Amino acid sequence: MSLVLLERYYNSLDAGLARSILAEHGIDSVLFDTEMSWEGLGGIIPIRLMVLAEDEVEAAAILSAERREAG
Repeated sequence: MSLVLLERYYNSLDAGLARSILAEHGIDSVLFDTEMSWEGLGGIIPIRLMVLAEDEVEAAAILSAERREAG
């Protein structure tokens, strides 16, 4: 079981929302570097959304579909 990088975010709100969406679909994920991303400094270090390698394709499709619906 290895973790892979699914996406990078430059604010904690977007990162948390993506993680919640995945959880609603039964996909576990974890956020790395949440304490390193200082939003007031322009997101020098992005927050990384990580998923299990076997969930990567499904997770990417879910987030992509959510973005299309949000318009």
